[in-house]
Amino acid sequence: MLSSEDLYKLAKARFEEAEILLKNKKPDGAVHLAGYAIELMLKRRIVHVLDWDGYPDTKPEFERKQSFKIHDLSNLLHLSGLEKKLQADNGLFAKWQIAGAWDSEVRYKKLGQVSQSEARDIINATRDVLNCILAENRAHKK
Repeated sequence: MLSSEDLYKLAKARFEEAEILLKNKKPDGAVHLAGYAIELMLKRRIVHVLDWDGYPDTKPEFERKQSFKIHDLSNLLHLSGLEKKLQADNGLFAKWQIAGAWDSEVRYKKLGQVSQSEARDIINATRDVLNCILAENRAHKK
């Protein structure tokens, strides 16, 4: 199982790596890692909401939780319980539409599909979405 703390550390690391790649003019990789950061943070939120010890990580752990073996950000947002909150905030929802358009299949796209300015917009939107999820996790603990 990936603990809540493990998921947080992984999400933070992936986002920091995305920022480094963007700074070094590697927009495709930056966008790829930014999406994974959101995925990990949403999975952390699911752990909190469902009061699990951690998110399944291995085949045996997923045995009875197949519906959670996903990478689709829209589905993870729905499972996290944050969908309505994001939709209710026009500014944040606009950011979600930019960052949440990520697809794990981006790893198979040819290089050069994402411009530096597009990647910058995605990274900035991702930062705001991650901060929202993090704030909700903190509020949920209280």
